[in-house]
Amino acid sequence: MATDSPHSETFKEKLRQLQDYSACDVSDALLKLQKTEPGEVPRAGFLVDIGPVPLPQQHAETDHKIVAPACTLKLVSKYSRVEAAPAAENTVPKGSHWVDLTEPDTVVVIDQPEAQKCAAIGGIMAQRMKVRGVAGCVVGGRVRDMTELRSSELPIFALGKSTVGTNAESMVYARNVPVSITGVSVSPGDIVFCDPLEGVVVIPQDLLDQTLALMPKLVSADEKVKEAVAKGVSVAEAFKTFRG
Repeated sequence: MATDSPHSETFKEKLRQLQDYSACDVSDALLKLQKTEPGEVPRAGFLVDIGPVPLPQQHAETDHKIVAPACTLKLVSKYSRVEAAPAAENTVPKGSHWVDLTEPDTVVVIDQPEAQKCAAIGGIMAQRMKVRGVAGCVVGGRVRDMTELRSSELPIFALGKSTVGTNAESMVYARNVPVSITGVSVSPGDIVFCDPLEGVVVIPQDLLDQTLALMPKLVSADEKVKEAVAKGVSVAEAFKTFRG
């Protein structure tokens, strides 16, 4: 399926339209659109337990959503054998640093091994991403340097904190490859919807148009349900009438 160029005005308008909705609205749409295998629990794009850092209030006060395509980074343990080398175009060239290759107007999504206790990023990385024009950063792991992260003004969402630097356990495996964040697959170019009040949801790029088309209908139905319930109608009756 053809997709719009991330630099096109059409694509930018779609991202702007997403700002009118919440992460819950996005997940409601994805719950209907995404196919699951028998016995598989639907995730609807939600990155469980990923929240804003260093302080939730920093984001909640502004209620500023971050909506942008993903640019991914996969970390691995420096003590484990890597079975296969990544493709050349996904490696970080010798003498370079991954953060200097981050792309403006993207959300950098970092996949950190689950058991690691070190931080995937700290103050220096956050400041460099901000200078590079990165829209935000989602870390499937830990971060450190809370004061510096706050002063960088880069919106950051993560699982937790650490005081230990990245090199204690981690090394970069590849950039712009498919990654998994709390069990949800994220590919480069997928749309990352960071809602400081509700959480982070990832929209597969091939479902963007369908998500945008479905959300207004779902939101409209829910508004009618709320109005009816406020007037004394039972939830069961309101659901039957407006949700079908």
